[in-house]
Amino acid sequence: MLKVNVLSENFKNSQPPEELLVNKRHLTPSEIYVLIQNRNISSDSDWQNVYVCDGEGEFNPSQIVQSEFSGWVILGKIRKASLKFHDLELMTGIYFSHLENCVTGDDCVIKNASFVSNYHIGNRVMLFNIQEMSCTCHSKFGEGLLKEGEAEKNRIWIGVGNENDRRAVLAFNQMIPADAYFWSRYRDDPELMKKFIELTEYNKDKANNTYGIIEDDCVIKNCTLLKDVKIGSCAYIKGAFKLKNITVLSSEDEPSQIGEGVEMVNGIMGYGSHVFYQAIAVRFVIGRNCHLKYGARLLNSVLGDNSVVSCCELLNNLIYPFHEQHHNSSFLIASTVMGQSNIASAATIGSNHNSRSPDGEMIAGRGFWPGLCSDFKYDSRFASFVLVAKGSYEYELNITYPFSLVAEDKKDKAVHIIPAYWFLYNMFAIVRNKYKFKARDRRVIKVQHIETNPLAPDTVQEIVTALERLVELTGRYLKSPEENFQKMTLDKGEGSVLSDFRKKALSVSDDQINQVAKDFLHQCRNTEFILSDDRCQKRYGALIFKAARAYKEYRRVMKYFIAETFMQWTESQNKETLDYEDLDVIASIPLYRNWVNAGGQIIPEEKVNELFFKIKTGALKDWDEVHGFYDDCQKNYPAYKARYCLYLLECLYEKSFREFTPELYTDFMQDVAYVSMNMFESSVASREKDYTDFFRSITFRNYKEKEAVLGPLSENTFLKELRESTSVFDSNLEKLFRRLAAKE
Repeated sequence: MLKVNVLSENFKNSQPPEELLVNKRHLTPSEIYVLIQNRNISSDSDWQNVYVCDGEGEFNPSQIVQSEFSGWVILGKIRKASLKFHDLELMTGIYFSHLENCVTGDDCVIKNASFVSNYHIGNRVMLFNIQEMSCTCHSKFGEGLLKEGEAEKNRIWIGVGNENDRRAVLAFNQMIPADAYFWSRYRDDPELMKKFIELTEYNKDKANNTYGIIEDDCVIKNCTLLKDVKIGSCAYIKGAFKLKNITVLSSEDEPSQIGEGVEMVNGIMGYGSHVFYQAIAVRFVIGRNCHLKYGARLLNSVLGDNSVVSCCELLNNLIYPFHEQHHNSSFLIASTVMGQSNIASAATIGSNHNSRSPDGEMIAGRGFWPGLCSDFKYDSRFASFVLVAKGSYEYELNITYPFSLVAEDKKDKAVHIIPAYWFLYNMFAIVRNKYKFKARDRRVIKVQHIETNPLAPDTVQEIVTALERLVELTGRYLKSPEENFQKMTLDKGEGSVLSDFRKKALSVSDDQINQVAKDFLHQCRNTEFILSDDRCQKRYGALIFKAARAYKEYRRVMKYFIAETFMQWTESQNKETLDYEDLDVIASIPLYRNWVNAGGQIIPEEKVNELFFKIKTGALKDWDEVHGFYDDCQKNYPAYKARYCLYLLECLYEKSFREFTPELYTDFMQDVAYVSMNMFESSVASREKDYTDFFRSITFRNYKEKEAVLGPLSENTFLKELRESTSVFDSNLEKLFRRLAAKE
């Protein structure tokens, strides 16, 4: 039922803050006359509630037509001028609008704005065809804050990672995925959780005195409702249906846009982002340079920078940068996806409530790529760059092999896994990933550091774990009962080699079997066998194929990573060649062996613990200081990586680097050069198939038409860049180890 409020003299004569009245004055009688003649009205019959610029020629009352002013209204310069944006050009002034307790900047257009209340509007702002734009005195603009007198239940949380909201985080303007990750994953530390709230509220005004803000050079047109909204400069909003309790971060360098039919409630939209075409976002943080469009629904989620989401539904997720999901038939629920991911059509990834409550969840490393029509049973976990083939996976998955292919098998129930699949069979895709993400990063200011190289400490530590597991499982295979051994052996290759290792494995102790297994994996050139891993899938486990090839390929790409990292380190030292003194310098850097993917930035686990200690002791008081800690970690990242690589080099050859010989470095260089050439040749071969494969030609009348559609292979930009970068890498590789490999 509507309530009638009779306006009091206090309301009519309320005064604006003094600081807003600098260089402002009351209207003159002649100006009031013109306003009245133009059918304008005021809640104060004397028009003492309206203030204008106190400068000659800075206020033209004839440019205010059929508008209403209530409370107090402070106007900027209104002069003979027009604002033009694209094809829309309007005279500055106020037309057919209602303003209440508002401040406008210079040279604004406000036309057909039916109700604008409690807003401060910047310079050169265009408001056109708006039904309601209002702000309450207790607005938080999407941040998870409380105002004076508000109960804790009023706080707006974002329930990322799990539908039960027990990983929930509070939104704030500066939030990046790294913040949300630490807040959502380290729930076993109640003191840290309390400190995160304090960081969010540090120096935030709790008084009930807020007002809406539209910064300079914004265009807002044809919108239904904007309530409790803060909009940054140069934003463009057209046809939005409902914007409530949100902040739209925008700047001249990174302008943001909101389009037709959009609904956004309780959240933060990042710089340079675009939300269009009936998209819906509720309880959200959207990062920089993101695109949400075509009816996409983003609910209770944090979406990382440089992500593109169309049509689909995302609920209760923490999603790192470079996420792609384009299909109306896909959804993603209750997950933490660590970036550079792509969700295919009809992939239905969500908690299917297989426990007693809706608290299942999934976590996937970088490069997660589920195939068409994939669905999983929660809880599940995936290593980095896992490609999951089309299928309905009926049991929980724990895929610990990075860069692998996973496929279901209805016959034996065990999932089938090919470790190192990307390197063995699809090198083009993994190499292209290295380049494409950098090219797609259009952020001007990069608060969230993002590791885009597929080979980095986070993925390499997974490779180390996978190698250890392959050795362990190979030892089991060699010692297995005869019936199982024969069943798991597909091709004996050189039968004598397999027979010798089989005998040796059966004769050694459990402490010695790993060494036998390593030797076998190095020497079994032609033997094809299957390993069984009971940890990869609940109940039926997994069958591991191509284990020996994967083992060798994992080791090779580790060497490539080591060489590439050493190149980066020497370059930072203004050198191109490593010597023994350089290795001693690298050895003096602190060694970190465990790494965390924090929102896309790779940070040593020990540094994460240091961060938490500083937060809990009060050394870091707000999120800006936390981000400064991230920056320091990033500055030292090349050095930390170099020390880690020296450690990996020692692990690969099982001796101290001080014992390395020139022959060993030569062997190392040969493996790295092989990977470098394989990356290039495999990429070219993969792309050539599009031109030589018969079935890739059946839709074209002739080769010229095909070339016109696909583009000439010789002009492929990526392959040109790859050819050049491969040549540079190979040249730098030779220079890098010139002294260490020299036989003196």
